[in-house]
Amino acid sequence: MQATVGERLVIHGKQVGQADRHGKILEVRGADGSPPYLVRFDDGHETLLYPGADCELEHEHQAH
Repeated sequence: MQATVGERLVIHGKQVGQADRHGKILEVRGADGSPPYLVRFDDGHETLLYPGADCELEHEHQAH
C-alpha cells in the first residue's frame, strides 16, 4: 500500500456484525508512501498502523 498524509483508510470488520473503522493518515513514516502510518480514527484514537489485508484506502466518494 502506498499512501499520503491526509488520505483516509478503512479497516473492515473481521467478524459478522463488527463495524468498519475509518481514519485519517496523519503521518507516513515509511519511504515513498510505505507503512507504517500514524492514523487518527474517527473515534479519536490514534495508532501506528501497518495495514493488513483487511485495510484499504477510501476513495473520495466513500469518505464520510
